[in-house]
Amino acid sequence: MSTTHPRSTPSTQLATSADGTPIAYEVSGSGPALVLVDGAMCQRAMGPARGLATELADRFTVYAYDRRGRGASGPGATPYAVERELEDLAAVLDAAGGSASVFGASSGATLALEAARRDVPIERLAVYESPFIVDDTHAANDPELPTRVREMVEGGRRGQAVRTFLRTVGVPAPVIMLMPLLPAWRQMTGVAHTLPHDLTIVVGHQQGRPLEPGYYDAVRPRTLVVAGAESPAYMRNAQAAIAAALPHARLETLPGQTHMIKPKVLAPVLASFMLG
Repeated sequence: MSTTHPRSTPSTQLATSADGTPIAYEVSGSGPALVLVDGAMCQRAMGPARGLATELADRFTVYAYDRRGRGASGPGATPYAVERELEDLAAVLDAAGGSASVFGASSGATLALEAARRDVPIERLAVYESPFIVDDTHAANDPELPTRVREMVEGGRRGQAVRTFLRTVGVPAPVIMLMPLLPAWRQMTGVAHTLPHDLTIVVGHQQGRPLEPGYYDAVRPRTLVVAGAESPAYMRNAQAAIAAALPHARLETLPGQTHMIKPKVLAPVLASFMLG
């Protein structure tokens, strides 16, 4: 169980996942509950969650949490599996009153979709650019990539693990070369051990094949699938495929946007859908 704090001044609270792992979260704003699920390397202190919470706090009670192994959340009381992260999300939803709307970004979008597919209590769902590869507009990713990155981390090569991930997601080589000089590099390598988790969540959907027929048939919530108009074709095509596969979904493409979320642009779109 979590303790309560004034919602106007977010402070860290803890939910306990099914395997005993403490999951840290913070609450801000007032209104219907909305849980934010981050993507790879992101956490409350690094990524779009706090910016989105700030933009949405006048309309929602926003729950931002650190996925296991990040920030103030525990590393995991049992070996990693996607199911453990679904239980983590369920624990935060329980803290939010038993159910809530959910927004997921990138691999967090894939996680949120999987939670809805497995009947985790989600009221409405919005997802931003789940990084699938469902056609030949991008080369498939190596199915063994999660294992290779995990071996890098276990061998003490955390920087190599981060660079491998950045190359995989299309960050230009000159930018990757400069990354170790930036203050954020320490934070990025600090969560390198979670990269195999994110890759495990998505790599099965990155093989250049269409989505398995019927895979998302059990998803009940109304869903908004969001793509950036300036994202690569494979990413936009994947969002269209996801929206078409969901029983109650629509696709919205945001002009001028890429995979990097801009809270001021995205927040009004989320609010309109969640409250509509």
